[in-house]
Amino acid sequence: MYKVVGGCDCGNISYFIELPNDPASYNPRACDCQFCSSHGASYIADKKGSLVIRIKNETMLNRYRQGSKIADFLICKNCDALVGVCYEKQGCIYGSVNIKTIHGSNGFGKSQVISPKQLTDLERVKHWKAFWFSNVKIEHENAQQLKEKIQNDKR
Repeated sequence: MYKVVGGCDCGNISYFIELPNDPASYNPRACDCQFCSSHGASYIADKKGSLVIRIKNETMLNRYRQGSKIADFLICKNCDALVGVCYEKQGCIYGSVNIKTIHGSNGFGKSQVISPKQLTDLERVKHWKAFWFSNVKIEHENAQQLKEKIQNDKR
């Protein structure tokens, strides 16, 4: 597995991905909608990989829904970085990350422009389930700290 880390500039949102293939074999997908284009976003995901997202301060996370309003774009309120996008259905979270938020040289192939606005909502969801990271884990640091405090207080 190839390990990649990233996140927003201020560190409020971070992530860790594992990819089964060399990053050079992936061509990030640059959505041509107004929202993604204005952020210069290009996304990477692999259903066979894994994604863990860590959020330090939930109040500084903007879960923005645009377009079809069925996916959450994860944007840091502090530094305005568009980190990625998630879709949740029946407790399973699917997600993709913006390669502009990867730390260091990412080594991915050339981005390919896509036009999901041409798809129906059903087709979008089918695509996300087929290609995005599946069973994404989202960890809330302040929630973990509270859990640890409660466990320590019980001792």
